[in-house]
Amino acid sequence: MLERYGHGGDWRTAQELYGSGEEKPDFVDFSANMNPFGPPACVGELIRNYGDWIARYPDPAVRGLRGKLALHHDVDADSLLVGNGAAELIDLLFRLLQPAMTVLAEPCFSEYRDAAVKCGSQVHTIALQAEQEFRLTMGVIEDTFAQLRDAGRTGGQTLWFFGSPNNPTGQVVPADIVRELLRCGETVAVDEAFMDFAGNERELSLLGDAASRERLIVIRSMTKFYAIPGIRLGYMAAHPSLIRQLAALQVPWSVNSLAQQIGEAVLEDNAYAQSTRAWLEAERRWLIENISALGLVAFGSAAVNYLLLAIPEELGWTAARLQEALGYRGLLIRDASHFIGLNDRYCRIAVRLRTDNELLLRHLGELLGKESSEGEDGF
Repeated sequence: MLERYGHGGDWRTAQELYGSGEEKPDFVDFSANMNPFGPPACVGELIRNYGDWIARYPDPAVRGLRGKLALHHDVDADSLLVGNGAAELIDLLFRLLQPAMTVLAEPCFSEYRDAAVKCGSQVHTIALQAEQEFRLTMGVIEDTFAQLRDAGRTGGQTLWFFGSPNNPTGQVVPADIVRELLRCGETVAVDEAFMDFAGNERELSLLGDAASRERLIVIRSMTKFYAIPGIRLGYMAAHPSLIRQLAALQVPWSVNSLAQQIGEAVLEDNAYAQSTRAWLEAERRWLIENISALGLVAFGSAAVNYLLLAIPEELGWTAARLQEALGYRGLLIRDASHFIGLNDRYCRIAVRLRTDNELLLRHLGELLGKESSEGEDGF
């Protein structure tokens, strides 16, 4: 399967599965949710001029980038910790807090459960429902809290971990849910890795709250919006006292100097950020309209850079078979059945540039227009 290591964007595995022997097969990757415009121009310029910095240690405190992030979000730099991607920060948080119980609203990013299991935490699942477009509701939270309270798992023993916008559903966690949990003395972590793609980011993000409130942690990624996944870069906002404890656990020089420089530079490219959001919002609407015309079901979400799709049973395809068929045609999609809570008829696609999206629609039309018996024999 393409998700051999639990994630999309795995070109090496794609080459092994669908490549024809050439060293660099020409895949169009819809399996990873990156900014389709690629990195801002400043990234290439920094890389070309980076040679003089290789012989120097990076700033261990990441002061330059933390300072710019503080200005960007209007928070104190002491409330921010920069890491080697959001994955490192998730791992750090679990290693520090050691929660007896972790509550997850699934389907969600697999790294949350993996990190919980690694530190010996039990996992309590809130099963999000397709009929509600996988939205998290206050009623479900209240029922879950009551169950945990009766089991003696409240009052600081439990970590509630949510994605917002959630991956793969794209839904945002309502702020009133988070604030109610905090009022009840619970600890809440919110992964906002895709929040940059939301048009109303300032209204939806809880990062400002996390910087000044205890028991709330917000994690952000810079790799998705700025299309720099090869440069691992993420950051966390929390109360300064918690940030100091997390920093003490972090590996020295976790964030290399190139990542630090790129992070500082991309934050200054406001034109790139504005054009990305405006273009993606319109392209996403266009893609949903055309995907729906093929008989697939696209779920609404706050994240404009990817879509969760359901394949109706009458079309005769599973996500795995559709992924394989498209893979041999040079297009990669995410088989979402590997997310807990989704079955074999869910897949996820990124919103890419128009020419790529048109190519995907053409191949989907050819495949979904066939009788299911034809799809069984060969792709």
